[in-house]
Amino acid sequence: MADPSFDVVSKIDRQEIDNALNQAAKEVAQRFDFRGTNASIDWSGELGMTIKADTEERATAVLEVFKEKLIKRSISLKSLDASEPKASGKQYIITATLQQGITSDQAKVIAKAVRDEAPKGVQASIQGDQLRVTAKKKDDLQAVIALLKGGDYGVALQFTNYR
Repeated sequence: MADPSFDVVSKIDRQEIDNALNQAAKEVAQRFDFRGTNASIDWSGELGMTIKADTEERATAVLEVFKEKLIKRSISLKSLDASEPKASGKQYIITATLQQGITSDQAKVIAKAVRDEAPKGVQASIQGDQLRVTAKKKDDLQAVIALLKGGDYGVALQFTNYR
């Protein structure tokens, strides 16, 4: 039988993001403090969104409403990359993108952390945009999951295919 293993991935649930964006757009349309500011939030591409408002403060407030909706839906804010408000004509625009997958640099940092701090016999191998961690004992894998949950690697991590 093969050694126990699990995969470290960084994936986002597109449907949950879509629901959070729709809820934020609805709240912005209904809230009194957003009346008359032409505030809106919309998709722009597959994993991008655009926030527009007449003032810089209102654009930032729309972003905060969207972040609240993401948190309520258990989506890590590490996967959201938002720019500073930029003036474009009479409006301020914030562009935001969602990060999905682990970059090779991040994977190297995570693999090094596993090699340096995990129990002996644990191995991490980079496979595309994910990591496969294997060990002789399942207890060692549990220790690695606890180690990775405790660290900050600049990306939202999930653990899948645990066997």
